[in-house]
Amino acid sequence: MIREQVTDNRIPNAKRLGADLVVVGGGLAGTCCAITAARAGIAVILVQDRPVLGGNSSSEVRLWVLGATSHMGNNNRWAREGGVIDEILVENMYRNPEGNPVIFDTVLLEKAIGEPNITLLLNTAVFEVQKAGPEKIAGVKAFCSQNGTMYELSAPLFCDASGDGIVAFGAGAAFRMGAESQEEFGEGFAPTAEYGELLGHSLYFYSKDTGKPVRFVPPSYALRDITKIPRYRRFNAKEHGCQLWWIEYGGRLDTVHDTEQIKWELWKVVYGVWHYIKNSGNFPEAETMTLEWVGQIPGKRESRRFEGDYILRQQDIVEQRTHPDAVAYGGWSIDLHPADGVFSEKPGCNQWHGKGLYQIPYRCLYSRNVKNLLLAGRIISVSHVAFGSSRVMGTSAYVGQAVGMAAALCTAEGCLPRALGAENRIAHLQRELLKTGQHIPGLALQDPRDLALGATLTVSSEMRLRELPADGPLLPLAHPAAQMLPLSPGKVPRLTLWVEAREKTTLTVALRRSSKPGNHTPDVTLETQQMPLHAGRQPVHLHFESEIAEPLYAFVCLMGNEHVRVQYSQLRVTGILSVFNHSNPAVSNYGRQEPPAGIGVEAFEFWTPKRRPEGLNFALTIQPALAAFGGGNLRNGVDRPVDRPNAWLPAADDADPTVTLTWPAKQRISRVELAFDPDWDHPMETVLMTHPEAVMPFCVPEYVVCNDLNEQVYHRADNHQARNVIIFAEPLETTRLSIHLKASHPQVPAALFGVRCYEVST
Repeated sequence: MIREQVTDNRIPNAKRLGADLVVVGGGLAGTCCAITAARAGIAVILVQDRPVLGGNSSSEVRLWVLGATSHMGNNNRWAREGGVIDEILVENMYRNPEGNPVIFDTVLLEKAIGEPNITLLLNTAVFEVQKAGPEKIAGVKAFCSQNGTMYELSAPLFCDASGDGIVAFGAGAAFRMGAESQEEFGEGFAPTAEYGELLGHSLYFYSKDTGKPVRFVPPSYALRDITKIPRYRRFNAKEHGCQLWWIEYGGRLDTVHDTEQIKWELWKVVYGVWHYIKNSGNFPEAETMTLEWVGQIPGKRESRRFEGDYILRQQDIVEQRTHPDAVAYGGWSIDLHPADGVFSEKPGCNQWHGKGLYQIPYRCLYSRNVKNLLLAGRIISVSHVAFGSSRVMGTSAYVGQAVGMAAALCTAEGCLPRALGAENRIAHLQRELLKTGQHIPGLALQDPRDLALGATLTVSSEMRLRELPADGPLLPLAHPAAQMLPLSPGKVPRLTLWVEAREKTTLTVALRRSSKPGNHTPDVTLETQQMPLHAGRQPVHLHFESEIAEPLYAFVCLMGNEHVRVQYSQLRVTGILSVFNHSNPAVSNYGRQEPPAGIGVEAFEFWTPKRRPEGLNFALTIQPALAAFGGGNLRNGVDRPVDRPNAWLPAADDADPTVTLTWPAKQRISRVELAFDPDWDHPMETVLMTHPEAVMPFCVPEYVVCNDLNEQVYHRADNHQARNVIIFAEPLETTRLSIHLKASHPQVPAALFGVRCYEVST
């Protein structure tokens, strides 16, 4: 029993904790930052003021994670973010294809607590910043309401990933809030005062059908006049959760200090919407439905943005400007919302897409005036317009990974964040990120410590793609469709495809490419051919005269024709995709982007894939065969398709696909890294949406590693991840290493992007 005398000066339980890095904010940015830093070998304290990790992606808010893939609704092919966030998304797909947000919580928590270098403090809110001079943070104070403990946390480095920037603000870091004028950065898309300067918060609800009549009596504070919402006719009994992202409010208020007021207004709207659905009589199908869940905290979009040594702006995104210190990328549209949100007469969003990915420089990821403060998530150094793209969670998580690795290198090299951006150091940061699976557009990994680079590499066979067999369905050419093919320099191969015409007609075929290397927007037409068709099934022989100067993806485009059906193939191949000139209104894709004059955004067409089980490849014969899948790809340092597949694929009749590395003398190998194909084109939305697959069909599920005596030294039988790291308990001494792949899907050949070997664990 505890019994204390009356006293006037009791204080909470107190703990002092130190680490190499304190990360404040446990959204995806902070979580991925902490995991990356911890895996790189430094001690991390991760402080989260909520009971779960994930921020807007958690079960408390329930927004799906998206980034550069944009629901597969833009022209960014194979663009899902890599590294830790990919590992999380792939694991969630494996465990949770139904999109249950509670399961996603468990995936994130498991990843964090599985790292011995992370001290996780949940339900712990930072409230004070302690300085060690005007330009340096000494520590922060935080309080956990659940265990009544006051924490004093100290570290040489801090990362603010808190969303509102509680640490950066308290430390005196320079920041902005609201929109810049067009004149400041020359941004044509800078909003007018009438549109508003801030994006608001959103709050979601879930409904379910109980199978029996259910009454709903609205609370007294529910909105009664639904017509106050100009788009109220869009509400229906089927959509819920983040499908109603446009239930948004607060852009005219202080999105930091007025959040509670904004939340109450959103509650009024949500309960008013449900009252309308249940009790208006317009939705008889809702009679048996109940309100299953309503968010208790709103999902925030925008508040403070802190200034680094560079401020990313619209031109960086639209023009895809390159930066010598690039450490991450984005690809979501520039997506601004009217400040009045759900009460606005304007559309809920105003999205303008770029033609491809854009680089995010390291100079945006630390404070320009607080020397030991790194920035991650939506508070990084960007303009309001650029924020419209960089703010989404996939991109925020990717930035967080870059910050986590930067903190680890700062610790190892004894320097502050700005110094790491120096020309003689930034390449080290980029290389270490690439080693963790972080794709950076325009960069390839060449690690001098990689023993595989000094080995003789042989493969058991190489795919020569001569045919995509005509074993799939005949599907109508209702919209223009295209087959993406990786071409090498030289003449375009002769192609034959099969169609069926209902009557005599003409099929228009165009050969296109992208105007910029690494992009996948088919905005340059090389040739157009008019192919006369007779009624019935027939081959279409395509002999293009164009010559290709560098490796690229060409688009064989069939223009829409209501009289034609196209023969498809069941064969799916890493780095081969069909795309369609159709619409995806969810991301403002209506087939073609036509921006108003003067906003600094280009017009172009969208050619996007369809999700499996749709999205089959054209049935084709190719002469000469495509030789884009050779063993040399395994050491080119790019672990996803870009301007070529970048993968090794064996021949179709290879019963034991094998990669062999041979050295003239024995090597001591402690670590082997393999890069598989997790379908980089799939967005893997985390909640609400359901997916037909738990494991991507391109990912090799089983493989065996053998030494120079042909002894099995490692066997994996249940793989679903892109990046596999094999660590041997004792260094493997061998002159040869062979990796035997075992594909499980008869219609999907095995594929491998990369193999790397290290003498010591790195």
